[in-house]
Amino acid sequence: MMTLDLLPIGQDARIAAVDWASLVPEEAQRLRALGIDIGARVRLAYRGVFFGRDPIAVEVGRMTVALRRTHAAAMTVEVLADAGAPA
Repeated sequence: MMTLDLLPIGQDARIAAVDWASLVPEEAQRLRALGIDIGARVRLAYRGVFFGRDPIAVEVGRMTVALRRTHAAAMTVEVLADAGAPA
């Protein structure tokens, strides 16, 4: 398990836990409205290259959402096995 901000680019994962208390309530509500919640399958698509490496782009279903690293750090993810790899 790791936080979403540390997930390697292109790796599939599932959100296992979210520290909602560490987020501003309006931001937490926006993330939930976008489908970013416990159980959601995500993939890190992009990580900024300057200073704080913000923003990061997360694929949720067919949608790509830009997140601040502080938001992604509040989310614990479970890395999913590669679909093409043998179990």
